[in-house]
Amino acid sequence: MDKILRLLGFRYATAALVLVAVLALYGAATLSRPAERTRAAAKSAEAPVTWASLVCPWGGEDGRMSVLTPPKGSPGAGSGGGRVDVVQTTDGKPVASVPNAGTSWAKDVRRAENDSYTVRGGGALAAGLEAERTVHWGGGPDRGLAGTRCARPGTDAWFLGPGPVAAERIELYLTNVDAQPASVDVTALSGEGPLDTVDGHGTPVEPYRTKIVRIGGSAEGLGDIVTTARDLALRVRATTGRVAASVRVRIGEKKGIEWMPQAPAPATSLVVPGVPGGGGRRQLLVGVPGEQDARIRIQVITTSGAFAPQGQDVLDAPAETVTPLDLDRALSGKPAAVRLVSDRPIVAGLSAQRGADVAFGTATLPLGPHGGLVTDNRFAAYLQLTAPAGAATVRVTAVDAQGQGTPQDVRIGAGRTVEIKLAGPRPGGAGYGALIVPRPGSGPVHAARTLSTGKGDTGLLTILPIGPAATTVTLPPVGDSQTALIP
Repeated sequence: MDKILRLLGFRYATAALVLVAVLALYGAATLSRPAERTRAAAKSAEAPVTWASLVCPWGGEDGRMSVLTPPKGSPGAGSGGGRVDVVQTTDGKPVASVPNAGTSWAKDVRRAENDSYTVRGGGALAAGLEAERTVHWGGGPDRGLAGTRCARPGTDAWFLGPGPVAAERIELYLTNVDAQPASVDVTALSGEGPLDTVDGHGTPVEPYRTKIVRIGGSAEGLGDIVTTARDLALRVRATTGRVAASVRVRIGEKKGIEWMPQAPAPATSLVVPGVPGGGGRRQLLVGVPGEQDARIRIQVITTSGAFAPQGQDVLDAPAETVTPLDLDRALSGKPAAVRLVSDRPIVAGLSAQRGADVAFGTATLPLGPHGGLVTDNRFAAYLQLTAPAGAATVRVTAVDAQGQGTPQDVRIGAGRTVEIKLAGPRPGGAGYGALIVPRPGSGPVHAARTLSTGKGDTGLLTILPIGPAATTVTLPPVGDSQTALIP
């Protein structure tokens, strides 16, 4: 009996020691964890951009590439050294270098089959770096004026525009600028609803390669299910790695070519700037990604003021569907922007026709304190600025290869759109860029640039939505914690 009691006592003592050890460990972990108030106080941090990569797609045509970084001393411009290099994506072959801040560089580059060009910015010149690719074909089967902002690699992108019923050819360009393979899922909404198919999933993109996917022309391009769609909202998601995505549209022989601009993420409040004035069809495209219908209030903002178009002030848009809305009657040929306020997150785009050419626009984010940049303003270039909420003053500075010109301050009344014609810093310049920066105290400003040449039925145009310059990157909050080791 004594032995049994001693054995039980040993077991209880061992259990007690284990319990004490666990409690001590739990107490140490509790003391070492950040307090809830410390966790709540953790905030995201903003860090300056010191490396940037932009991909300029190539659609088989000769065209122009242009690059611009903010001049020294301008809002968002970096300080110190840095450089910008333009290379062929596949083999890294150098094309040009831009060593100075505030210098507009442009070059007409010959066609490159199944390849793209990558613009790499390092150091101070990476902050605010922008690049464009423009194409002008005055005649022939691909007659048209087309332009696009060179795309930043990412994991999620939206595009709105015509489907295969309204366009002869739609091509999605996917470029991987990293050393690791990428995998991409392509999905779409149409005017009839979501295009439910396994086609378009798991498309591989090899390192330093561009894959061209024909929408409706292959399984990777959603297969036959998309061929009956007149309007499309394309979503491109990288499930592995990241890609730079661009979409090229050929409406038909001598009916215009264009690139779809990338739309911002779905939101309940959007502004679509840059609706060009003049004749031709103007159509708004609204996509509802969610599973619930959206009720959208629409406001047109012109040079004369803001108003709700009669009979079009409210749009009831079905879920998982793209809904078109003709704006011709509401605009009466005036340059304008369209403001949308929805009870559900939506995406929005714009289609504009002039003569036998077509152009596409999209919603934009407000410019912000660092402003935005456009890099190629040859031909007739018009800047549209919209202040949907409060009055604003915007400083516009033209920049060419020799430097910047005299700044011009443009005032925009609350609920107004202002259109100005851009001019280079020196007479007779071949091409130039522009820096557009809201002045302190200004309300939100949305911007777009229209480039055009010719008149009437022979006129050509392209629209470039202008987003905020990428000068900073948001770093997530970080705190010390042992929760990864101790639950």
